[in-house]
Amino acid sequence: MRHQAIVKLGDPVLRQVAKPVARISAETRQLVERMSVVMREAHGLGLAAPQVGASTRIIIYDTGEGLKVLINPVIVSHKGEQLDPLEGCLSIPGLQGQVNRYQEIRVRGFDRQNKPVTLRATELEARVIQHEIDHLDGVLFIDRADPETLEWLIDAGDDEDGNEAPKD
Repeated sequence: MRHQAIVKLGDPVLRQVAKPVARISAETRQLVERMSVVMREAHGLGLAAPQVGASTRIIIYDTGEGLKVLINPVIVSHKGEQLDPLEGCLSIPGLQGQVNRYQEIRVRGFDRQNKPVTLRATELEARVIQHEIDHLDGVLFIDRADPETLEWLIDAGDDEDGNEAPKD
């Protein structure tokens, strides 16, 4: 496993289907903690375990309401669609594009304490969860993006106004 580095496009771990977490252990919680440090340092909205080199079904995200952890997440229902905002990815810095995602999803999984979690997510939270679950299935946002909308940013970290672009 790599330490504090985000795996970039081209690394085979990003194209693997991640293995389910069989048992939530101290090692699992350490991985979650490491992921949260990496995500915050990179100013990301979400991160999947494969993005730190661990082919296991764990995602974390923070869309403004604190860090959330989902282990073995599964989307059990969905409705609607959304095209905005544009998506980017910490594993493909500087590229963004439009991806059609569900507007609302219901997700099941487990938290760090191995308690079952079911949550309803809409809008940005739903977008981030879908993006991160795709990582667990070896799917990148560029696979789902409208190719006509894919665009490299001049400065990979900032938009034209000098603001950080949202990254999942």
